[in-house]
Amino acid sequence: MISLAVPVMLAIIITYAMYRRVNVFSAMTEGAKEGLKTTAGILPALVVLLSAIELLRSSGAQEALSNLLAPVFGFLGIPRETVPLVLIRPFSGSGALAVGSDIMSRYGADSTVGRTAAVMLGSTETTFYTIAVYFGAAGIKKTRHAVAAALCADLAGFIMASLTVRLFWG
Repeated sequence: MISLAVPVMLAIIITYAMYRRVNVFSAMTEGAKEGLKTTAGILPALVVLLSAIELLRSSGAQEALSNLLAPVFGFLGIPRETVPLVLIRPFSGSGALAVGSDIMSRYGADSTVGRTAAVMLGSTETTFYTIAVYFGAAGIKKTRHAVAAALCADLAGFIMASLTVRLFWG
């Protein structure tokens, strides 16, 4: 039954469009053209962003930065083991998922560290990716205070994730 949800929804949309006398093929073609323009507009930013992430990971800079910042994050209540996740999450969702998976494999999904990583993954955003996509799609070149505000929100999310896990699971 659920497998029919998408085809039924498409049939309803197409039927409604035909009822309203909309040229469905033309509308879909125009939508696809706009989608391709958006993709072409954000692709350069995504290529640079993903290249920079891989450079940080493969050069060892991420690990060195994790070791340097661990005491600061520890002071904020963020477990030392989750520092690599805190560093990669604003840049890459898939990278953060890989780091989170590694944390859960190493410490266990039901451990305090594993639960903290899981809550962090669910309560923070891939800030730079999101800004690159949405600002690129809108043609905005200067982000002004958006990056700083988003990173502050991410930090608050990381701190609250750690606090929440400590409050609920000790």
